[in-house]
Amino acid sequence: MANNITGIKRIVNAAGYSWKGIKAAWQHEAAFRQEAVAGLIAIAIACSLEVDAITRVLLIGSVMLVIIVEILNSAIESVVDRIGSEFHALSGRAKDMGSAAVLLTILLAVFIWVMLLWPHLRNVFQN
Repeated sequence: MANNITGIKRIVNAAGYSWKGIKAAWQHEAAFRQEAVAGLIAIAIACSLEVDAITRVLLIGSVMLVIIVEILNSAIESVVDRIGSEFHALSGRAKDMGSAAVLLTILLAVFIWVMLLWPHLRNVFQN
């Protein structure tokens, strides 16, 4: 079915769909809620640190990437669950791959935080 809506109306509709997706993730996905709260705390920490703008953007961006991948993982899980509740190897594989993507993104974010903040942390531990 083609969508003939264009311009500002299309952008407004897309924003509404995005907000519905965020609300659904919050309501139905415990992992999303946990990562969102942890992400907000991490973003607050990143904003309070005395670092340059590029470092701050990388810290916040890595946290946002975790949240984005978690939403995509939740979408995959929802589609798989809609197909059926009986076990199927491909369904399990899809869910496992989505979970792996979240884990790798979290590891990447931790790596970025450690690498960018290591000089600051090293000074704290040496004093």
